[in-house]
Amino acid sequence: MCNWRDTRNPEGGGSERYVEAMARGLVARGHQVTIACAEHEQAPRDEIVDGVRFVRRGSKLGVYLQVLLRLLFRRYGAVDLVVDVQNGLPFFTRLVTRRPVVLLVHHVHREQWPVVYPGLIGKVGWWIESRLSPVLYRHSQYVTVSTASRDELVALGVDRERIAIVHNGSDPAPYIPAGRSTTPRLVVVGRLVPHKQVEHAIDALRELLPQHPDLHLDLVGDGWWHDDLVGYAAERAVSDHVTFHGFVSEEVKHEVLAASWVMALPSLKEGWGIVIGEAGAHSTPTVAYRSAGGPRESIEDGVSGVLVDSPAEFTAALRRLIEDDDERKRLGAGALAMSHQFSWDNAMGHFATLIEVCGLVVPEHA
Repeated sequence: MCNWRDTRNPEGGGSERYVEAMARGLVARGHQVTIACAEHEQAPRDEIVDGVRFVRRGSKLGVYLQVLLRLLFRRYGAVDLVVDVQNGLPFFTRLVTRRPVVLLVHHVHREQWPVVYPGLIGKVGWWIESRLSPVLYRHSQYVTVSTASRDELVALGVDRERIAIVHNGSDPAPYIPAGRSTTPRLVVVGRLVPHKQVEHAIDALRELLPQHPDLHLDLVGDGWWHDDLVGYAAERAVSDHVTFHGFVSEEVKHEVLAASWVMALPSLKEGWGIVIGEAGAHSTPTVAYRSAGGPRESIEDGVSGVLVDSPAEFTAALRRLIEDDDERKRLGAGALAMSHQFSWDNAMGHFATLIEVCGLVVPEHA
């Protein structure tokens, strides 16, 4: 399984949690699984965790070449099937192996390329994702996490019948003694990168503070956009009302989620949004953009959270949920019920069955 990060990487997120959950599911069914990802200071280059072998080599970009070379020269040992995780760019594993390749795509990055890589680099990246990759993997099985992502892949020319949907799961929430905060708190959970649009949450905080001076915003996660966001909060004179928690343990993350009144998810794009279910497990509803894609399925609008179409609506929805206790509690109950609908056990079983079927046949063109 080729993924550019793992969950111990400070920039790891939902994609990494999904990949590692699917890997554990395969191990539970008797398969040997290796996750090839980039190296970092938070973990050794080689280790086995929960039966899953991790081989960490190369930098954020260098990992792509490392994976290709190690796969080509069989440094991972005997390989029966490759799961190529396309986070914008695929690993191009179809070029170096005759074994079946399954392409895992959480979402299409059309909107993200010009935000993260303005100019020529972004245009080249989008060309690879939208034009080259569908051709290179034209005989491969695809896996994605939502109907919205499947429809985007179909629009790029991928055959609908080659795309399987395996949703994310939700873990049961751990018991948190402290519980809900007595004063209003908003939370954003995710990597601190431009396309997560955390600035929208900071702008909403600034607009709501005059009427709610005790309002606080918790930012859980880390990333290379951290310093820019710190500066952004300072420029808007709201720094005293924002806590940058950074990369935290699961326990601390759930403590923050349990204390929060509402989760804000201003992300430009989400394949699913694992954090929606995590917040829901604590009866914390989420406000997200409808255009992000995945949240249209992980949130039942008006039942477990709120979907909006603009920054103004985003702020208005947060205001309404802060001020209306009954509505917030009603949506919180819906969010809790929604979090129980999607289990990791079901997702792992579905994924493992798909992988076992794909591994029986080598594509004729290989």
